[in-house]
Amino acid sequence: MPPSKGTGHPLRLLGVYALLLIVIYGLVYFTDAKTAAAKLGIDLQGGTRVTLSARTPDGNKPSQDSLKQAQQIIESRVNGLGVAGSEVVIDGDNLVITVPGQNGQQAKSLATTAKLYIRPVLQSGQQAAAGGLPGGPTGNTTPGLPLPGMTTPGTATPGAATPGKATPAPAPGAQKPSAANHAPQNRVFPADYQVPLAQDLNHQQAPTTPPTTPKKPTPSTTPKATTTPKPGTPAPTSAAPASTLSPAEQTKKAIADAKLIRQSTNPQIQQYALATLDCSKPDPLAGNDDPNLPLVTCATDGTGTYLLDKSRIDGQDIKDASASLDQQQSQWSVDLSFKHSDPWAKLTGDYVNQQIAFVLDSKVVSAPVVQQGPQQGGTTQITGHFNATTAKDLANQLKYGSLPLSFATSEAETVSATLGLSSLHAGLIAGAIGLLAVLLYCLLYYRMLGFLAGFSLVASGFAVYGIIVLLGRWINFTLDLAGIAGLIIGIGMTADSFVVFFERIKDEMREGRSFRSAVPRGWSRAQRTNLSGKTVSLIASAVLYILAAGQVKGFAFTLGLTTVLDVIVLYLVTSPLMMLASRSSFWAKPSVNGLGAVAQYARERKAAAGVPAGKEA
Repeated sequence: MPPSKGTGHPLRLLGVYALLLIVIYGLVYFTDAKTAAAKLGIDLQGGTRVTLSARTPDGNKPSQDSLKQAQQIIESRVNGLGVAGSEVVIDGDNLVITVPGQNGQQAKSLATTAKLYIRPVLQSGQQAAAGGLPGGPTGNTTPGLPLPGMTTPGTATPGAATPGKATPAPAPGAQKPSAANHAPQNRVFPADYQVPLAQDLNHQQAPTTPPTTPKKPTPSTTPKATTTPKPGTPAPTSAAPASTLSPAEQTKKAIADAKLIRQSTNPQIQQYALATLDCSKPDPLAGNDDPNLPLVTCATDGTGTYLLDKSRIDGQDIKDASASLDQQQSQWSVDLSFKHSDPWAKLTGDYVNQQIAFVLDSKVVSAPVVQQGPQQGGTTQITGHFNATTAKDLANQLKYGSLPLSFATSEAETVSATLGLSSLHAGLIAGAIGLLAVLLYCLLYYRMLGFLAGFSLVASGFAVYGIIVLLGRWINFTLDLAGIAGLIIGIGMTADSFVVFFERIKDEMREGRSFRSAVPRGWSRAQRTNLSGKTVSLIASAVLYILAAGQVKGFAFTLGLTTVLDVIVLYLVTSPLMMLASRSSFWAKPSVNGLGAVAQYARERKAAAGVPAGKEA
């Protein structure tokens, strides 16, 4: 009988699969000739585990709802890095981030970014750094691409005023600084001058010279000599000595002290804060500044200082941020869109030709100059001296808005891959034993047909490995122990497909058909059964991938991948090989194909029914 549809040209089908393998491994070796190794997960290659402790301004315990919201945002941020195989889990009042490979520090920086505000810049300056005064030009903006940007994301542009021009006054509705706000940045204060923290700094004129002689105390209030305050030193804000304060109380006190100086509305105190702010020291105010007050702060790289007005837009109003390349100018930029267009239009209209700062955790990550306003439509663009990496970094920092909590890194550790590699070797050995057992079973039960099944398994394995390598490069897919388990189970499912096919051939031969005619008929019946089973497996893999978390996703992904490739191998390898075998007199021998008992049963059945030998039913 003529072959069934789709099986008339087995050599062409085998050629298609061979071409597919050539394309896969051509991409493997031409996209990265250094290695053809798959990207491994944290349990196999090691990585970084970071524990973040939640901080609240009042020192109270964070709510579970806030932790869950923070977990979801941080997961989005980490995934935005293209890091597969990462996990963010809640552990008590902490969040634990596990990231494979070398992406730990980058993920850590995104995870600790808590508060995002957009503030107008009232004054800016530079701080000395090793090698001189670093800095860069501010970016430019154009209508329709509205907002310009920074030289480097995560690094605030110093943004000095244009030479020969006075610093523009804030727009109506913004805080109107006095002349002191525009005092020279290098204003000198006496070395022993300190602002009295215990007094209402926002309503007191700060002295311009230090007191030389303290007021003589009365006998009833004279303290011991050891506790006599130095002239001009701050009065204590708490009766309890610092040594008796708990860590939480010390943190609260440090935040309160920093707010008194760096968030004062007194112009002279603002200038004092600008002159004395040390950007090289840890910032107790990080993520705890009051958006409704001015802020004196640093750039994230510590080279710039800023006096900022109160927040005009909350970071949660940012809808999206992405890096893009202008092909004509070969220039990278960051495109921003806002959920509500009016606040941005008003802000850019009020501060044309002035800087606006994007402030993350109380530090300036970008302070571009608004070139034209108001900018309608809720879209803008930050331009500057970006490259692909810095543009994407800034876009990721701005994209995911604000966290409901501030976080501090309480523990960071490098995860060793020793246990994972041992488990990998054990898993590979188990997989090899399982594959060998399948091949031995096929050889014992189906004789030489078992070799065809083994060849199909090897062909499927080559395709799976090549695709996993490419996915590791393109989408950062990482292969972990759970993923290897999915691959091993996929091997068993592929063997099931051979068994179904071979048993359908036996059924046809029991009806009295020859091996040559039984193969195409058995394939026609087997493919429907196999497709039904593969569809169920693929649906189960998709549901498991959507609902699962962590490493279970890797198991579901590799299981679904092997299921799809199993179908491809059945049509492009297994079926064509069986069609070629059915047309060969060698493979038709019962001693070769192991179907002698089935053929003998068919002959006996025909003889009992009076059918002449050699005539098919």
